[in-house]
Amino acid sequence: MGQAEFDQAVQDVKGLPDQPPDVLLRLYGLFKQATMGDASGKRPGVLDFKGRAKFDAWAERRGMSRESAMEAYATVVRELLKAHQK
Repeated sequence: MGQAEFDQAVQDVKGLPDQPPDVLLRLYGLFKQATMGDASGKRPGVLDFKGRAKFDAWAERRGMSRESAMEAYATVVRELLKAHQK
């Protein structure tokens, strides 16, 4: 798994139809882990539902290597593309 495959998956995801929130959060967490490493900063407050969910999705990946996150992201996108083509 290389940077080129990850970059292609990032482009491919833009062509997918709308996805359920849990899938979007999974992709978000993997993307942030792959590009930024472990979650940093303060967790958003209780009333910032969207920000808090996004932060938590990223923080769940804490300790995962960037390479593993890139691979997992590309795998999820491939699965979504396959499901969309059916």
